[in-house]
Amino acid sequence: MLSLALFLVVSAIATLFLWDYLTRKRRNDMLHYMPGPPALPLLGNVLMYRGLKAEQLMDFIQKNRDLYGTMYRVWVLKQLAVFSTDPRDIEIILSSPQHITKNNLYELLHCWLGTGLLMSTGKKWHTRRKIITPAFHFKILEQFVEIFDQQSSILVEQLRKHADGETPINVFPFICLEALDIIAETSMGTRINAQMNPNLPYVQAVTDVTNIMITRFINAWQRIEWLYRLVKPSMAKKQDLAIQTLHKFTDDIIQKRRQALINGPETKTQETNADDVGQKQRMALLDVLLQATVNGQPLSNEDIREEVDTFMFEGHDTTTSAISFCLYEISRDARVQKLLLEEIQDKLSPGKPTTQRDLGELKYLECVIKESLRMHPPVPMIGRWFHEDVEIRGKRIPAGTNFTVGIYFLMRDPLYFDSPNEFRPERFLNDQTTNPYAYIPFSAGPRNCIGQKFAVLEMKSTISKLLQHYELLPLGPDPLPLMNIVLRSVNGVHLGLRPRKIAM
Repeated sequence: MLSLALFLVVSAIATLFLWDYLTRKRRNDMLHYMPGPPALPLLGNVLMYRGLKAEQLMDFIQKNRDLYGTMYRVWVLKQLAVFSTDPRDIEIILSSPQHITKNNLYELLHCWLGTGLLMSTGKKWHTRRKIITPAFHFKILEQFVEIFDQQSSILVEQLRKHADGETPINVFPFICLEALDIIAETSMGTRINAQMNPNLPYVQAVTDVTNIMITRFINAWQRIEWLYRLVKPSMAKKQDLAIQTLHKFTDDIIQKRRQALINGPETKTQETNADDVGQKQRMALLDVLLQATVNGQPLSNEDIREEVDTFMFEGHDTTTSAISFCLYEISRDARVQKLLLEEIQDKLSPGKPTTQRDLGELKYLECVIKESLRMHPPVPMIGRWFHEDVEIRGKRIPAGTNFTVGIYFLMRDPLYFDSPNEFRPERFLNDQTTNPYAYIPFSAGPRNCIGQKFAVLEMKSTISKLLQHYELLPLGPDPLPLMNIVLRSVNGVHLGLRPRKIAM
């Protein structure tokens, strides 16, 4: 009896190993040329990640890149992943109108964002992109600049009590609230006053969901929905409640603005003025979506919600990261800060609202932003999913592969940037990039960031406003970058603030 049981166990294990070998064989045969760590049966390379902390992930990926080259493969259980930092290979994928499906790690966000512009693919993505593009026309961006200016002025006041010139301050949460105020007003046409009321349910829900999603991305086992809910029930409940809060808030606003649109411009104007006395009426992303049609039919509330929620996520988390790291770099370089201040004093009028044209004149600030985005890209990695076999410069990659572009490592490659770990804004004065796909902080190709002009204008407005009022000081610890969908720092982003003697 014992020998029979042993025989069955051994047979089951052998069958499992044979199944694993056969299901991987085609992909392994196709990738015989590609380097990568030796993979175990069933587990693949998952043990490589055991005990790895979030702050160690950057060094871990860099070591793999140094060991295996600019394109290598790993197996995470049954999932094949290919990692690339070669701009020649990246150009082929990102410039393709076919390879636009995001990799399956993004599926974690479906419960919040649905299949909006970030997650959709195929015909739906093309349709939504076409609908949303007019929302970023330069005439609409000009109206948004007024919001940037107003909210950055509030930020200046919120920071004043911390500006003693001696105490380090983590600017990340302050910038986050400002960015949240900006994206709420520009995407939904609604003021949430996050900077003044950081404990509002909507603000807290955004914070809760983004923090939970970051935790789930870092811990691979939490990406498995049923296992996550089984082992982390309290976290799952907190996530669900937060998403309900976010969806309800967005649904209520959509319903009110749709009804106002039906009732006519007079009702809409009255309702707007009731909430925001004396403010100009602006065209928000929500208004563009409410007036859009697909095959003669308006978008449903759910369709609109997933796009607005997508912009709420992408439009505040990424700009928060970009602005925070840029301020950090400026605080550590007195020469750069001096040049910036001289430009701001020359181009901006004291006490007057900043316009889009004014921001366009800040050429050196633009170089500083570009250099900061090179060193600290808000989205450090992006991914694609291959539905079919793909050939890249004679190298075949099988269907069912997660293809990951390591933007963070690509833009610190000494082959394309001299002294890549040095902060040198002047390298962008005459755009010295040897390959256009070596510098892609906003991705590239048909699926590039639709809001990149919006983001740069917001960065210019916020940074110039802060420099008008404060000297940025090199105080506090250096950030420990956290590799995730959006680049963060494990220990925050610290600097000191000293009020300028003569505020501009």
